[in-house]
Amino acid sequence: MRVSADAVAGEPAAVDPPVADGAPSDGTLVRAARLGDQGAYRVIVDRYGPGMFRYARSLVAEPQDAGDVVQEAFVSAWKGLPSFRGDSSLKTWLYRLVHRRAMDHHRARRPVPVEDEHFADLVADPGGDPERQAEGQELLADLRRELAQLPELQRACWLLREVEGMQYQEIADTLGVPVGSVRGHLHRGRTRLAERMSRWR
Repeated sequence: MRVSADAVAGEPAAVDPPVADGAPSDGTLVRAARLGDQGAYRVIVDRYGPGMFRYARSLVAEPQDAGDVVQEAFVSAWKGLPSFRGDSSLKTWLYRLVHRRAMDHHRARRPVPVEDEHFADLVADPGGDPERQAEGQELLADLRRELAQLPELQRACWLLREVEGMQYQEIADTLGVPVGSVRGHLHRGRTRLAERMSRWR
C-alpha cells in the first residue's frame, strides 16, 4: 500500500470539474454579479463552494466552523466584487478569502487532521482486498497525523497542490506569497512527509 505515483511525482490528485459547455465563464458571472445579479452569484457559489468547504474543513476543527468560514468568505467576496480587478483568477481569489478567514479562526488552535476522504484518490486502489483496505486506512491515518504537524504554509501549499490540484501560480495567488516561496514550502513539506512516511514506501 502506498501513495499513488502521481501524488509522489507532484501531479495534482484532484482537479475542479470542467465548466460545462454553454455554461457562463467566471468573467461573465463576475460582471453579472457586480450588477447585483444574485443568480449569477449563486452559480459562483455552486461552482466553487464545495472545494472551498473541503479546504476550510482541512484547516478548522468542526464542520460547522468550516461552513462559517466559507460563508464569511462568500459574504466578503460579494461585498468585494466591485474591487475585484481580476489580477488573479476568481478561484484563487475565493480560496484566498477562505484561507484568511480560516487562519483568523485558527490562530490559537492546534492544526486539525485532514479527513480521510480528502485523500481517497491519493491511495492506490486496494481492489476489494480487506487486508489492503486496512493498510490503506492505516496509511491515511499516518498521513493525516503527519500533515497536521507541518507548519502552516507547508500544510496549506501541500493541500492546495495535492488535494485541490492548484498550479504553483494559483497557490501563490491564494496564499499571497511568491511562487518561489510556494515551491520552497511545498518541497520542504513533501520532504518531511516523505521522511515521516518512509515505512510506506
